[in-house]
Amino acid sequence: MQIDHLFIRVASGGAEAEALRAFGLSEGSGNVHPGQGTANRRFCFANAFIELLWMADETEIANQTTRPTMLRERLSGADASPFGVCFRPAVPFATWNYAPAYLPPGMQIGIATDAPLTEPMWFCTSAGKASEFFEDERRQPLRHAAGLGAITGLRCTLPSASTLSPAAQASGITFAEGPQLLEISFDHEARGLHHDFRPALPLIFKY
Repeated sequence: MQIDHLFIRVASGGAEAEALRAFGLSEGSGNVHPGQGTANRRFCFANAFIELLWMADETEIANQTTRPTMLRERLSGADASPFGVCFRPAVPFATWNYAPAYLPPGMQIGIATDAPLTEPMWFCTSAGKASEFFEDERRQPLRHAAGLGAITGLRCTLPSASTLSPAAQASGITFAEGPQLLEISFDHEARGLHHDFRPALPLIFKY
């Protein structure tokens, strides 16, 4: 089980991406998700990517297909975790199949069952692959002025970490209690440096 990508809730338009660009990241192409009502800005690394995600269409995100994902609540509720973690190719926890309109026919996303909104959204894709292996038409910039190569660890701070869902327990992620925060380690923290993106984003890089 590998991390395919991470999402962080942002305001419409994703202006928070400018904090990542100022730090020295090269921005890739963004996506609009027809039928799901969301859009993003993306930053890719060798093995995974970070997605800044926002609600783009309130009608689409509330439709019959998307409503069970709770994306509307996650992207609009202050009490919901602002994070999502997608794994590949499969996960050792129970999931239900989600087939949004923007995916090719037959492709599905597995979303964890029984995970509370206070935890990140846990999901998986069997079709995922490391960013460095994207096909030419999907190729994204992987060279960053900040010198970051690959995501090698995650630490997630939650309001309460005493009782975690089966998905959280199986995720391999380290948890702590406190205000919502995601700490991403790059390249096994070889340089011993860190960068705190608060208050723009609830995010810390360690590299």
